Order: sequence, then C-alpha cells, then structure tokens
Amino acid sequence: MTETVQSSAGQVGRGMRLPRTARRAQLLEAAQYVFVANGYHAAAMDDIAERAGVSKPVLYQHFPGKLELYTALLETHVDELVGRVRDALASTTDNKQRVRAAVEAFYDFVNSEGEAYRMIFESDLRGEPAVQEAVDRATSDCVDAITDTITADAGLDAQRARLLATGLVGLSQVTARYWLSTDRAVAREEAISLIATLAWRGIGGFPLQH
Repeated sequence: MTETVQSSAGQVGRGMRLPRTARRAQLLEAAQYVFVANGYHAAAMDDIAERAGVSKPVLYQHFPGKLELYTALLETHVDELVGRVRDALASTTDNKQRVRAAVEAFYDFVNSEGEAYRMIFESDLRGEPAVQEAVDRATSDCVDAITDTITADAGLDAQRARLLATGLVGLSQVTARYWLSTDRAVAREEAISLIATLAWRGIGGFPLQH
C-alpha cells in the first residue's frame, strides 16, 4: 500500500508515494519533533501533519488521535532503549565491560538526535495509563535484563539481584541526563568511565559463581 503526500521543506516531495510502513515511520519522525518542541498538550495534529508534509486525513489513517500517536512513538523509544541495554549486556562475557556497556547504552540513548529520552523521562502525560505503562516498562525491562545477568553471574537471589540492577539503571539514567544538562561539560568517554567505575566497584565485589 502506498500513499501520496504534499510537499514540505526538507521532506518527501509532492507526488512521491511511500509504502505504509515507510509512511508510518515518517509520521512518527515528524511527531517526535513536534512533541519534543511543544510538549504533548501544546502539540497539534495540524502541526504534525504539516511537519510530515501530509494532509490530516493521511495522518488520521495511521493514528486515530493524538494520544495514539504519542503512545506509539513512546513505545518505539522504549523498545530502542531496552534494545540498547540488552545488546550491551550481550556484547561481552566480561562483567566489568558489561557494566560499562550498560552505562554507555544509557548515555548514548540520552545523547541521540531527536531527544527521544525526553518522552520517556520527562513526559508531561504520565497521568495517562498507557503512557505511564510505557514509561514504567522502560525501567522495568532494563532492570529485568540486568537482573538476569547479575543473578546468573553473582549467584544472588532474584530480589537482591533486582535491587542491584535497579541501582545501576537509576545511576546510569540520572547521571546521563545530568551530563547532558551540563552541555557535556565532561567528555563522553570520561563521563561513562567515571560512572562505570563507580558501579563496578560495587557490583564487582560479588564473586562470580560457576
């Protein structure tokens, strides 16, 4: 299935047809810009359609309303963050490097273009159940992934491993956002090394279990 769109500066030109999946991705990209710039409540579907270079009927063909569009976009960002953390943990069998890779995953996500992290960690729509569920999943799924690794390697029970995993996620997420808010006053590599060292000195105190 393809669709035709109107022209918009820097976007798909008039008459160009896109498959449905490509159109959806284009609409989400436009929505990302508008939601981050204006917040959910001030964002308008008109603005998103204009940004994407489509008519409002085309936008509504994919998303029945602003909340559905916002939630779909939020879910894609949550999936991206969780995927980064899981990939980081799977990238090595050296636990010290795993800790660094996990910290780095949060820093790179926060530092990525489009400021996707704002929709997860600074959403102005947390009172909406679907949004809160997605925001909670961003933390819980990352904690789950790290818990599994700590449980297997440190021989801790699930509750203690989960507490440590929550600490690592919180440490990584909060410091990454702080680092960005200071205009990256500390070089990226050094910032990641500092936080990874802090985390490892705690987690590394638990001996490997085989």
